[in-house]
Amino acid sequence: MKTLLAFAFAGLLASPVLAVPTVVEAEYQISTAGIAIGRVHETFVRKGETYRIESTTRAEGVFKLFLDDTVVVASEGRFGPKGLEPLRFEQRRAGDASRDISAAFDWEKAQMRSSYRGEDSVHPLPPGTQDRLSVMYQFMNLPATAERVRLPMSNGRKVDFYTYRKVDEPRLATPAGEFETAHYERVVESEKENRAQLWLARDRFNLPVRVVFEDTKGLKLEQTIVSLRTR
Repeated sequence: MKTLLAFAFAGLLASPVLAVPTVVEAEYQISTAGIAIGRVHETFVRKGETYRIESTTRAEGVFKLFLDDTVVVASEGRFGPKGLEPLRFEQRRAGDASRDISAAFDWEKAQMRSSYRGEDSVHPLPPGTQDRLSVMYQFMNLPATAERVRLPMSNGRKVDFYTYRKVDEPRLATPAGEFETAHYERVVESEKENRAQLWLARDRFNLPVRVVFEDTKGLKLEQTIVSLRTR
C-alpha cells in the first residue's frame, strides 16, 4: 500500500518561500467504499537548510487479515528559496525487499539515479522535480492565486509531469477539525491516466487534509487527516 498521491505543481517554484513550520506530525486514515483499510503516520522536520520526511503506512481493519503490510517512505534534501529540493528518496516494504526503491537526485548533472529490483538506471532530472513524498510539502509554497499548475514528480523509478487545476475552496470537516481548503484535481488527457483530487488546508501551511485517488480499473481510495500538529 502506498501513501496516496504522487502529485505535482510547478509554477510555484518561482515564488518566494512562505512561512513554514519546522515540524509537522500528521496521521491519516485510508479507506475504500467507506471501510478503513490503512493508517498513515507522517513526520516532516526542517533544520536550517535541510529537511527530512518519513511516512509509515500500515494495514488495519479487515484488510489487515488478508495483507498485514507496512510501507516506509522517506525523503530528505535541501530547503531554500524555491522550497524543497530532494536529494534522496527511499521506499521500503516490510518482508519484501524485492520491491524496495531508492533514488538519488544529482542536480548538478540533472540526473536521477534509481535502484529497483537489483537494477540501476539513470533518468533526466527536470528543474523543480519533487519525489512523491516531498511534493506534499512543497505545497507550502503554493501561491493562493494558483489556478492551474504543473510539476515534474518522481516515484523513485521515473519522472512524469502532472497538471492540476483548482476546482473550488470549500470548508472541509474532518476528524481533525474543520479546514478552509483549496481543492485541486488532476487534469487527465486519456482514460489510461489515474485520477486524483486533493484538498489543501489554506490556514495550515497548505498541508493536505484529504486526498482521493482513483485508478484506471475503478479502485477508489481516500486518505483523510485524523490528527495534525505543527510548530
